[in-house]
Amino acid sequence: MNVDKKKISFIVNPISGTQSKEHILKCIDEKLDKEKYTFEILYTEYAGHAVEIAAEKAKEEVFAVVAIGGDGTINEIARSLTHTQTALGIIPCGSGNGLARHLQIPMEYRRAIDIVNEGLVEVIDYGKINDVPFFCTCGVGFDAFVSLKFSQAGKRGPLTYLEKTLIESLKYRPQTYDVEVDGSTSRYKAFLIACGNASQYGNNAYITPQATLTDGLLDVTILEPFTVLDVPALAFQLFNKTIDQNSRIKTFRCQSLRIHRTKPGVAHFDGDPIMMGEDIDVKIIKEGLKVIVPQDAEKDTTNVLQRAQDYINGLKQLNEALMEDISQKNKAMLDKGKEQIKKLTDIV
Repeated sequence: MNVDKKKISFIVNPISGTQSKEHILKCIDEKLDKEKYTFEILYTEYAGHAVEIAAEKAKEEVFAVVAIGGDGTINEIARSLTHTQTALGIIPCGSGNGLARHLQIPMEYRRAIDIVNEGLVEVIDYGKINDVPFFCTCGVGFDAFVSLKFSQAGKRGPLTYLEKTLIESLKYRPQTYDVEVDGSTSRYKAFLIACGNASQYGNNAYITPQATLTDGLLDVTILEPFTVLDVPALAFQLFNKTIDQNSRIKTFRCQSLRIHRTKPGVAHFDGDPIMMGEDIDVKIIKEGLKVIVPQDAEKDTTNVLQRAQDYINGLKQLNEALMEDISQKNKAMLDKGKEQIKKLTDIV
């Protein structure tokens, strides 16, 4: 009987990621355990709408609100579920899927629905950057700058993000930051400062590889200036969870910190850009969010070489796309040149 069933609200962001959601919704109707749950499907209509919907569902004390979208949608929903009895569920279909990957929620939506059916709930920490909640990572510097460019790109997907990263890395200059922890201040010239509640940005790029969601601590990664010769090692270590071993990296753990910079600029939370002032306060909130997690989650056993190969394949695809673009432009210039030569010949 319905009285005994738990209610789940699925919130769909129809424009997140690069894939249609209709087949996911059909699969939910087919696979969700109807003996255990009743459900509804709700669509977001504008930025911030998921915040409002999730807040209303938390007031209704539904068992779970399940995000069908990317890290931005997950952030909007999760911030309304903190310190409530309603759990966050995730069917990942965004560009990065950082929190889902950390939690080992499958990227394949059928298997992700199976996790929802199991209904195992764990309580995790979350963070705040100047009182804006984040659940995966936040930071300042190059990653925030790229998140701004990515948001303006007009198209989504890992290849777009990789393209923006490579292009902007050629132009970006490190900045000087004062970082205050426990009353002690240190100055760093840094390419970026990342604060992780979870271990990665998304796409298995582990910027804070030792971070866990339940230790009540932030993992901070400071990437100091580097040369082009350092890039291959940094890229490889980013994807095989060993970037904290690089000599250009400084890491530490804390419950809170203040970052001071010389002028206002962009920061990011869970990959979304936000403009902030000179002073940025970051802190961890312990045991603040219920999340549906896999019952059989294991320690990361993903093949390191496979992750590196995926990254190299991405670079190869980008290089091929750029070469094709250059080839087309060169051909257009040659064709135009031939036309001009023909006109001059006709005149003579």
